[in-house]
Amino acid sequence: MDGRTREYLKGRFGDHYRRATISPPPAGNEREWGYITWGAGGTTMVRHNSFLDLAGGGSIEGFLAGERPRHVYFSAGRYDDPGAGSMGQKGWRGSDLVFDLDADHLPGVDPETTSYEVMLDACQDALRRLLDLLETDFGFNDPEIVFSGGRGYHVHVRRDDVAGLSRRARREIVEYVLGEGIEFGDIVSTRAVSGSAGRSSPAQKRTLPDGGWAGRTRRRLDEFVDDLLSMDESEAIARLREFDGIGEGKANAALNAARNNREELARGNVDVHPAIHSVARLLFSEVVRTQSAPIDEPVTTDINRLIRLPGSLHGGTGLEVVRIDRAALDGFDPLVDAVPDTFVGNEIRVYASEATTVDLRGETFTIQEGVSSVPEYVGIFAMARGHVSKAGE
Repeated sequence: MDGRTREYLKGRFGDHYRRATISPPPAGNEREWGYITWGAGGTTMVRHNSFLDLAGGGSIEGFLAGERPRHVYFSAGRYDDPGAGSMGQKGWRGSDLVFDLDADHLPGVDPETTSYEVMLDACQDALRRLLDLLETDFGFNDPEIVFSGGRGYHVHVRRDDVAGLSRRARREIVEYVLGEGIEFGDIVSTRAVSGSAGRSSPAQKRTLPDGGWAGRTRRRLDEFVDDLLSMDESEAIARLREFDGIGEGKANAALNAARNNREELARGNVDVHPAIHSVARLLFSEVVRTQSAPIDEPVTTDINRLIRLPGSLHGGTGLEVVRIDRAALDGFDPLVDAVPDTFVGNEIRVYASEATTVDLRGETFTIQEGVSSVPEYVGIFAMARGHVSKAGE
């Protein structure tokens, strides 16, 4: 990024902060604060600041308007002395449980070939899966949801019963959310039942309890059986044979077992027939693949992590870091709702060494090679991403 572009962005970020109203996180005075400057030699992180160090008795907006940083962060951790120069001296009190979803790291997404818009859509789908896991399986019903301003989303859980969790405990939550290392045998409940007539030893009955990954698999099996029984026989057999390892014989056996044991299956009993057990095991793999959330593990396990400040600007896009109400998530479009009003209504001249396309506020803009005039929010986005530079006026 050349000097003219850097100074333009720095100046306009300052203008944004002069107009902004920013709400610090809870217990902001107990958190470490940091920021990255617009240095010519690369990014420089300034950290180990307390809120008082930054604001100096004034407002966070006043500091940001004066310093005009490229990125702004606060710590997930809370400390006795957040401005101390080393982590060991800060006196850790506890940390938010933070989850990060990054579109660049989603399975099946190639940043080189996938558009920014499509990546963000995929990331929002992953966010919904994460929220479902946190709310349904953990009972974390009031998380803070934040668009990062860049490639994804952050979710903050702030509760007294999680603040003191160790890194190891947080890692266990990560493993659960990722569906990592969970086997079908781990979720099945096995108990002894009385043997049938003529048998002296008890038999084993395997069921799927109604909770966690077991409950998710049980609901998927129930849905699958309902669909299966609504089909004609040939269609149902063909559907079962789509599973690896299920031939015609096992498919027929599974269909008959489903017909004859519907109530037992609804109770989670997967031992009505070996073929049903096989189907349940295969559906479990599907459930983990489609309902897990590909979070960034180091963010959740790091109790000292710095995370982006809502209301600040992302220096790699010029978009705002936005808090999102849970009820408003379905209607949230980051390429519309995160465009700062400060940059709307003006036009600027930019230079592109090659043509580039920007999708913002529901419109597609093609910036041709050479110098052209574009809406300022389009130019700032393209400059921040390194696709164009600021042209002289």
